[in-house]
This record gives sequence, C-alpha cells and structure tokens, in this order.
Amino acid sequence: MKDFHELALKRQSCKKFNGKLIEREKLLEIIDTGRLAPSAVNGQPWHFLVVVDPKIKKKLTSSMQQFNDDAAAFIVIVEEKSNLISILGAKIKNQDYAQFDIGIVSSYLALAATDLGIENCIVGWFNEYEVKKLLSIDKKKRVRLIISLGYTDNPEIREKTRQTMDQVSDFI
Repeated sequence: MKDFHELALKRQSCKKFNGKLIEREKLLEIIDTGRLAPSAVNGQPWHFLVVVDPKIKKKLTSSMQQFNDDAAAFIVIVEEKSNLISILGAKIKNQDYAQFDIGIVSSYLALAATDLGIENCIVGWFNEYEVKKLLSIDKKKRVRLIISLGYTDNPEIREKTRQTMDQVSDFI
C-alpha cells in the first residue's frame, strides 16, 4: 500500500472524466475497502448502490452537478439504520453518529479509488428526491452522498490550498 500521506496528497476532486469504463474487480475492491471503515459501535449505517448502467447513469447525472456527465460509475451512499447500541448512544450523547460514519466511509471509498488510479469526486449537491425515485430507494431513507468515479486524461495533481499547521492545530 502507498504511504498514506502520499495518497492523501494525490486524492483530489475530479471534474472531468474521459468515459473509460472501470473494471468490475476494481469497483468490488473499492466497495470492499469501504466495508472495512470504522463506525460508532460498529453500526455500519450504510448501503452502497453502485451505478454502472449507462441509461441510469445518464438519468442520475441529470439530478446532480453537471461535471459528472462522463463518470464511469457512481457509488450512492444510502443511510441505513444503525445497530441499537449506536442509536441509543447517539440519543444519550445528542450526536448523529451515522452522519459521522458516512463521512468516514466516503473517505475510505475515495481513497481506495485513488489508490487504484481511479479519479473521484464526493458529491453532496444533488436532488435527493429524484435520486431516490430513480433508484427505488425507500422514501424514509436518506441518500447522504454520491461518489463519482472514472478515469481522466489529465491526471495532473493540483496544489492543495489548505490552512497551515499552526492555523489548524495547537499542542497543549
């Protein structure tokens, strides 16, 4: 496995894909890596819908930001009920652990894709109603994030603009 810091530097949001299909084995490896993500009390409050059908992808793209038109695949992250202990802990601590967990799993998925040479973008701006209708997702469930995946003709790593170490941390 690559050095994690190097992988974090390499991972970026891709806005232009070339349409080349992603091998099924790689998609399975990405999902398998996501499956290993930690979650509060091992609640695993997620389900992944991997969209590869061209007709469904086209309809899905129309409910999202338009830069995803040429993505080879999408991973739709649906929030599922967590286990009872996690639900009780969330109520006691007044925290929505499921949303934290979905943030963690989306990072695992994105970094796994990057490690395999697949560009990606974690998308939070989409029409949830349309996505649920298109993918026959129960109205009571939430679609939290969608990850677009694909290859690009321009794999140049952009310089990251981030706050300095002093701005984001203190040692006490």
